[in-house]
Amino acid sequence: MKFNKLIPELSVSNFEKSLDYYTKILGFKIEYTRRNFAFLSLNGSQIMIEEVNNTWKTGELNYPFGRGINFQIDVKDITPLLQSLKNNKIVLFRNPKDNWYRKAKKLLGCREFLIQDPDGYLLRFSQDIGSKNIK
Repeated sequence: MKFNKLIPELSVSNFEKSLDYYTKILGFKIEYTRRNFAFLSLNGSQIMIEEVNNTWKTGELNYPFGRGINFQIDVKDITPLLQSLKNNKIVLFRNPKDNWYRKAKKLLGCREFLIQDPDGYLLRFSQDIGSKNIK
């Protein structure tokens, strides 16, 4: 397994609950685990979760965790994720929307939605929908 150059490690309040959420609902794969820690992957994205243990504590953790940051996770198709979230009665933070981002003389399109994990971390799932030239 190749490690990405940047891999966020999220402190979570309940390891088992978060692990179930990421693996059973969102479809992440467990790459490896140890007590109250897991290294997870999904379509090339990598993330670590670890139960709060004060190792990285810089201040009080109050819900929602991760205020001011969202994690973009690229997927081939957001449809199965949306169905899983619906089946598990997970409320979306932001409904699916097509967004276009400028890169030089092109617009790159993605279909995106946002959810919060059990601790409130904001996750943005993004599907490539192609590009178009700027006139």
